Amino acid sequence: MFENLWLIPLGFVAGILGSIIGLGGGIIVVPVMTILGFSHTVTSSSSLFAAFSNSVASSVSYAKQKRIEYKLGITLGLMSVPGTILGAFISSEASPSTFKILFGIVLVASCLYLFLKRNLESKSANMTVKMLVFSSGISFFAGILSSFFGIGGGIVFVPLMILGIGISVKHATATSQLILMFSSASGMIAHSLLGHSDFTYALLLGIGAFAGGIIGARISVDLKENNIRILICVVLLAAAIKLFLDAIES
Repeated sequence: MFENLWLIPLGFVAGILGSIIGLGGGIIVVPVMTILGFSHTVTSSSSLFAAFSNSVASSVSYAKQKRIEYKLGITLGLMSVPGTILGAFISSEASPSTFKILFGIVLVASCLYLFLKRNLESKSANMTVKMLVFSSGISFFAGILSSFFGIGGGIVFVPLMILGIGISVKHATATSQLILMFSSASGMIAHSLLGHSDFTYALLLGIGAFAGGIIGARISVDLKENNIRILICVVLLAAAIKLFLDAIES
């Protein structure tokens, strides 16, 4: 166990960044563990444990700041649960090279999201029946992504809430953490039942992510995101290139 203590600071950094940008810490944890040679099923399941721990800590802090839209968060979270179960089963069938290529694409998409986030503007609230039906389909898809890759699904939920439903960026980021409680919890249970989980890795990542989630939520209030956005994009693009090269060579 001692040789794996480096997972605590990894979870801590992922927790801070995941809480601030609303994507979940898996966007950091998964590429690091994948590049270091961990199997994609262990990586995804361990990352979901960290995402759950991070979302709990972040949600508590955001609740005190009164930034969470509870009805919306619970609704979207429950809608994502069936997708997370399917995602866990799909991950069992994916080859390592396929996982690396697909996750590399997710990392590139995450960079685009971060780059465009400053231009996202909320509209008037749109909670019509048509939008709720559309949101349920998107939530199911986000649940699949969440469990398959271990990333939580924030890359889908945050733009959906801002552009589709019309809530503010700060409220969308906070509400995303509440949603991730549902998607990560159901995903990690499904992975555990399928025998994918290594609970030592999960515990160490979870400890770091919990602390990181508390700190990230606190510093997000006044943080100017431009510099951290650029840094994250550079890291994610480098990881994506590495994953693509590894997939081609394997």
